[in-house]
Amino acid sequence: MKELTSSQVRQMYLDFFKSKGHDVMKSAPLVPNDDPTLLWINSGVATMKKYFDGTVVPKNHRITSSQKSIRTNDIENVGHTARHHTLFEMLGNFSVGDYFKEEAISWAWELLTSKEWYALDPEKLYITVYPKDKDAKGIWEKVGVDPSHIYEVEDNFWDIGEGPSGPDSEIFYDRGQEMNNLPEDDPESYPGGENERYLEIWNIVFSEFNHKPDGTYEPLPHKNIDTGMGLERVVSVFQHAKTNFETDLFLPIMDETAKFSEGKHYGDDAELDVSFKVIADHARAVTFAIGDGALPSNEGRGYVIRRLIRRAVMHGQKLGIDGAFMYKLVPVVGEIMKSAYPEVLEQAEFIQKVIRMEEDRFNDTLKDGIVLLDNLISETKEKDEKQLPGKPVFKLYDTYGFPLELTKEYADEQGLEVDEDGFNEEMEAQKNRARAARSNAKSMGVQNGLLTDIKTESEYVGYSKLQADGVLKDIIFNNELVDTLAAGNEAQVIFDKTPFYAEMGGQVADEGFVKSLDGEVVAQVKDVQHAPNGQNMHTIHALKELSKDKTYRLEVNVEFHNKVKKNHTATHLLDQALRDVLGSHTHQAGSLVEPTYLRFDFTNLGSVTKEDLKKIENIVNEKIWANLEVNTVVTDKESAEKMGAIALFGDKYGDTVRVVKIGDYSLEFCGGNHVDNTNELGLFKIISESGVGAGVRRIEAVTSKEAFDYLEGRNNLLEQSAQNLKIAQIKEVPHKIDQLQNQIKELEQQKEALEAKFASQQAEDVFKNVEEVAGKSVIAAQVNVSGMQQLRQLADQWKAKELSDILVLATATDGKVNLIAAVNETSVKEGFKAGDLIKTIAPLVGGGGGGRPDLAQAGGKNPEGMQSAIKAAFEWVASQK
Repeated sequence: MKELTSSQVRQMYLDFFKSKGHDVMKSAPLVPNDDPTLLWINSGVATMKKYFDGTVVPKNHRITSSQKSIRTNDIENVGHTARHHTLFEMLGNFSVGDYFKEEAISWAWELLTSKEWYALDPEKLYITVYPKDKDAKGIWEKVGVDPSHIYEVEDNFWDIGEGPSGPDSEIFYDRGQEMNNLPEDDPESYPGGENERYLEIWNIVFSEFNHKPDGTYEPLPHKNIDTGMGLERVVSVFQHAKTNFETDLFLPIMDETAKFSEGKHYGDDAELDVSFKVIADHARAVTFAIGDGALPSNEGRGYVIRRLIRRAVMHGQKLGIDGAFMYKLVPVVGEIMKSAYPEVLEQAEFIQKVIRMEEDRFNDTLKDGIVLLDNLISETKEKDEKQLPGKPVFKLYDTYGFPLELTKEYADEQGLEVDEDGFNEEMEAQKNRARAARSNAKSMGVQNGLLTDIKTESEYVGYSKLQADGVLKDIIFNNELVDTLAAGNEAQVIFDKTPFYAEMGGQVADEGFVKSLDGEVVAQVKDVQHAPNGQNMHTIHALKELSKDKTYRLEVNVEFHNKVKKNHTATHLLDQALRDVLGSHTHQAGSLVEPTYLRFDFTNLGSVTKEDLKKIENIVNEKIWANLEVNTVVTDKESAEKMGAIALFGDKYGDTVRVVKIGDYSLEFCGGNHVDNTNELGLFKIISESGVGAGVRRIEAVTSKEAFDYLEGRNNLLEQSAQNLKIAQIKEVPHKIDQLQNQIKELEQQKEALEAKFASQQAEDVFKNVEEVAGKSVIAAQVNVSGMQQLRQLADQWKAKELSDILVLATATDGKVNLIAAVNETSVKEGFKAGDLIKTIAPLVGGGGGGRPDLAQAGGKNPEGMQSAIKAAFEWVASQK
């Protein structure tokens, strides 16, 4: 067997399938693009769903990839097992209605065993098949697998409920009995059993059935192949590693971590090895996740990143690491993965900044968490209980990042246990909330054979003209191809030529009409989308009968189209201006280009300041007024990248791409419509900036007439304000407002002085009414003041003049009650506490409160209860003796 690095294993896999006619698909970002069913890309096939369900027909039906993926459902197992990871790479080869079992099996065997490729010993390879899949078993024997190495396993059937399904075949590598954790004669010591000897390295799914809602299965119109080989697993085979962690994918990270610890090293202590593994695993995951546009937050994928960083920090403390260290591992991860993912090192500075900020924030939070844990332990002991309750323990885990194991250690030191059942109930409740918050859309739709089989040639001519004659080639009505469409019906239609833009890249579809050649309107075009094979498919409402193979005149709504293309060009200018002002780390996270406004989502750590927004807006307007020419170049993707063109976040591009160049300022991949010169935009105005998710901001803006109308509306408001303020010119409005604010401030001060004077006058009367209760002098009364501030002023006067031992005052303003209680120093020493007094009387006014032994306050919503509260104050004093 060859000694291969992880980079060699990955590249050899891709090269092999490229030699078999597969297109190599670049790994998609971990953040799913337009897939609400996924929090993360969690497998290679997750990026292929649009091909397998027939939404899109790929240019090449043979595809291979090494897809980075994240799964966090088993996060607690990471570090404790040999193969659990949060981030992993899935090598895969996929056939979308092309080859099937014969090729998939023979190629797998060739790659694994031939001397030119992996050169694994065939005697060490074992296969499992679905018992009813006699075809697969026969093919494995045909390619040379020893029949005694083939096992029939009932579980070998891939099924997610409704949708595509089929038998699968797994490939195991025999690592030898010396690697096993079980005796050789143990019932589980076989390929597919729960053991460490036989390692599953590859799974081939033969997707050939549609699982129907009634539980039955029917053959798919197009059979597919979906395979998955875990890179980390197979690398452990080539590097003779007992676990995935003892490979070149993890060891350099653990070696670097050791430098930060107090002389600790991986392999010295089994318990500490867990911490090394967790840190290495989580460092990879958060590095890639942040690089792909996700940022730490309290929800969704941002919460996953935050949780991973916090778990790693906690394990760092077990290794004796103080302070932030995770961010220092980013360049190490980048170096390991640079052959396949050079972007990690390119973004390293930004990724480090994000992780460092999160580490520092957590170290502050950790201090608060330790205080809460100490309080929880004290409260449990005071109640003479032996178990920390599950709910607050889960809060420590969820909010403060305390792993359950750490809380158990703290508790054990104090002779306590932890209610793990209660903790697990809270954990399950949180998972249910997360599942409920996710879209209930199907994870993979059922193939639509009708649409995928439509191969009509259709040309889009809308870049150069908005009117064209086209032959109606296909009419889809009620999911059937028909030759005619009656008036009043809605259908999808495809022409051999169309000027109508199909919605894509954030730009909305064109609107317009279908006419006869003599100019009569026969249909309204309501929407245009891409059919699976790429044609522009028009949704129309028929006003007259339409017939297949007849020529029609297609006319785009010119005003609508021109407004859209102005806003689309503006998004390109805005995209570049954001990079200029905020930094190169920011990139597009979505957009919408409508005729009346544009919406642009982008990644950024925080909100954009007003000053930066003004800079961004000024830059865009300067480029508009600079009369920059807008040109397009159609070229291959590699040439476009060499030109410096920016690929939009999450978009996929074919071999031929369209590049939009705005002067020497902006250069982006784009298939949308644009103006010829930036001066056509006229004016650009940002109308809002807000947050829409973790680390994602949104700018909404307008151009041209809509920008003028927006500014005109603001100007009208100023003119109306000037009239209301009775001034001649709107430029005087700010000065007049300043004058009025100063007047208001002066009046407020006068009002406060008068209220204070009135309160003092009241105090003279109130402070005279001193009552003796159980040997204590008490003043308790209702006063008419403006609120708590004046009550505190009265309490200060009482204290300064030493008018009694205990004071209780109550007032009500706008239906809200304020209470204050004060106790002199001598009485406090005797056990009279203002906090206890206020807690006793506050419920009588419908509220609650607390404070120090010498001073406490409360609020309430029941003014009618003030006299009862005052009476209760006297009773409380009496009860203390």
